[in-house]
Amino acid sequence: MFTVIARRVPLTRLVLSRGYTSSVKEGSVAQSKGFSKKEKAHEDEYARRHEAELLRKLKAEIEAKKEELARLQEKHDEVNSKQ
Repeated sequence: MFTVIARRVPLTRLVLSRGYTSSVKEGSVAQSKGFSKKEKAHEDEYARRHEAELLRKLKAEIEAKKEELARLQEKHDEVNSKQ
């Protein structure tokens, strides 16, 4: 009976010590170098796509403003030619 208790106590301590360790293991997925490189690559790709979309919208807005300016210039020329 005494030997059974003596054997269980070290196992309990091992389980508790494993549960409360604060050190990060190299095998953990979120902390591995490969995962962080892949995550950064995905973030960079998202940023490039987002910036490309913003540039596309700005270019479309510039074209619309150029067309509006051309129409206003035509109206201005018509008004000045009638006078």
